Order: sequence, then C-alpha cells, then structure tokens
Amino acid sequence: MAAIYYVGDWAVMIGPIFAETPFNYAVKGTDIFNYGKWLKNALESSGDHEVHSVPAWEFYRLAPGEYEKIIDRHDILIFSDVEAKNFQLVPSFFDRRQFGTKPLTFPDRVRLTTEALKNGKHMMFLGGWLSFNGEMGKGGWGRTGLKEILPVECLEYEDLCESTEGWSATPLLKEHPILNGIDLSTLPPVLGYNKVKPRNNNGKNNVNTEVVAVWKDTDDPMIATGQFGKGRVLAYTSDPAPHWGCNFVYWDKYCQLWQNAVRWLLSRQH
Repeated sequence: MAAIYYVGDWAVMIGPIFAETPFNYAVKGTDIFNYGKWLKNALESSGDHEVHSVPAWEFYRLAPGEYEKIIDRHDILIFSDVEAKNFQLVPSFFDRRQFGTKPLTFPDRVRLTTEALKNGKHMMFLGGWLSFNGEMGKGGWGRTGLKEILPVECLEYEDLCESTEGWSATPLLKEHPILNGIDLSTLPPVLGYNKVKPRNNNGKNNVNTEVVAVWKDTDDPMIATGQFGKGRVLAYTSDPAPHWGCNFVYWDKYCQLWQNAVRWLLSRQH
C-alpha cells in the first residue's frame, strides 16, 4: 500500500460581506470546500493506497521538523494549487514577538522537496490558478528550486489558458503505462490549463523527461513525466478538481488514469 500526502485543492469562502453601517461590516457566511475529494477518492478506489489530504494552509503552518517526518512516512507527495510562498515562508516570520529574540531561519521546504524526490520519493505536480507559474505569476514554481524536479518548464508570465468550450487532448506516447486502457478521445471538455514548455531533456545528471500527451491542436504538455535521481515525477497541467475539472472528475476513466499514474510512479526504473 502506498502512503500519499496530498497538499491543496481546498478552499474557504467568506461572504457575502454586508455593510450595515459605516462602522459595521458583517460576514454572513463561511463555507469550506474540499475540492480534493475527487482525486483522493480516485486514488483510494482500488483499496491499495491511503491518501492524507490537507489544505495548503495546514502545509504552510507545519512546525520545523514536521515536513521531514511527512516525507519519511509517505511514498508519494502531491501538490495542486499550492503556490511557492507555502514552501518559502513560515508563519513565524510574521510574529513580531519573535523579532530580535534570535535569528529567524527554518528548514528550506523547497530543498527538502527536491532532495526527497532525488533520493527516491515520488511526486505529482498538478495544475490550477496557483500552480506552475499561475495567475499573474502567483504559482511561482519556476522561480524556485522546484524547477529542478519539474518535468516541464514554467513560463515567466501568467500561464492560464482558459475556455468556456474547453479542451480535449492528444496522446503522444500511446503505449505509455499512464495511458493503459485510456482513450483520450473520450475525455470530456477540460476548461483550462497551465501553459508550460517541454523540458529540454539532455540525458545528463540522471535526468529523463517525456511528454505523454498534449492539449489538442497545441504543443502544450498535458501530461509529462520525469526521472530525477531515484525519484519519479508526474506533471498534469490542468486541475484534478473543479472548476477546470468540473467535467473531468465525472469522466468514467478518471479513477483509472490516476491509478495508472500511481502505478507508474511506484514501478521499478527501466
């Protein structure tokens, strides 16, 4: 059984906000959405894997040393809609009570993530407004050391491609294990994705990347895979959840695609 740590695809809605007097603004509702439930259910559907799904703010608030324990306990880590600041910042940096008491430094989660993959952990990086470079560059993955282990290259500007009509996909490697039993021509419309570039695969430093599928009528990677040191990584450049994936999550091959992905990540190297 694989233990999987899945960060992201949760949201909190606060509102609407009512202005009842010039001095009184009241929030009339709070809702929490777990958009990650579809992917969690898909990964656990075979009974072979256990997924610990957490919101990005829980990952951000991890105490020093806790992320290292999580890495040790899990075989696969998933990041979806988790902007770079969650890796780069720690709440204590904003606690004025600690200013001047001691130098404030903490373990670098970007370094811990890249080292974990190269040492044999496996990962998925999935799309969304706060993934890859993201909306207005908020994702920021390509501006950090995460670019060392991504099987694609992030753009340096907003990378959102969105359409109310949606996109379909075209396989490039039809025989790839991730596409085993998957006919991408049956994929329902996907309403958006992060535009990225294929990674220059020079075969050096024990690095190997492939583009498995692209978005139809484009050269934009949909699924890309990589081998970095002992670890494997997959990039899916759209969201595994709504809104981009509001049709995708009801596809009859949704579970099989993600089961295939986990099986490939955990399989022995060629």
